[in-house]
Amino acid sequence: MQEPHFSKQYLVRFSHCDPAGIVYFPQYLVISNWLVEDWFTEGLDVSFSDMIGPRRLGLPLVKLECEFASPSRQGDMLTMDLRLVRLGRRSLTVDIDAHVAGALRMRCRQVMVQTSLDNGCSVDIPPDIRHALQALPVDLEILV
Repeated sequence: MQEPHFSKQYLVRFSHCDPAGIVYFPQYLVISNWLVEDWFTEGLDVSFSDMIGPRRLGLPLVKLECEFASPSRQGDMLTMDLRLVRLGRRSLTVDIDAHVAGALRMRCRQVMVQTSLDNGCSVDIPPDIRHALQALPVDLEILV
């Protein structure tokens, strides 16, 4: 993965782990969702809670591909790296890598669609959000 557009660390907690003591794979998706929310709020300066609340805009996953390279355990510090790779009129695609001390643990590609929470239909990405996304470093596939 190239240089990330956003990176954040998350501690692996007991509640993330299965009886074998390793991160139960769906928990990576929970943490990935935290990362997307934090990216919007902290990285793009677009309040995710305002987007969901007053603006009534959702960003559900519509496609997901994951690879799990090696297990993570309670107490590990996951570094989650996110890179926007495609921006469409109503959708965006991100690549997310999870590392512990530089060792790859999980890699995924997520396609999300901007939706109205009032009717569940897809909508164009609003201009302020599109502007924040287009301001990211180049080598991004932008579709109109």
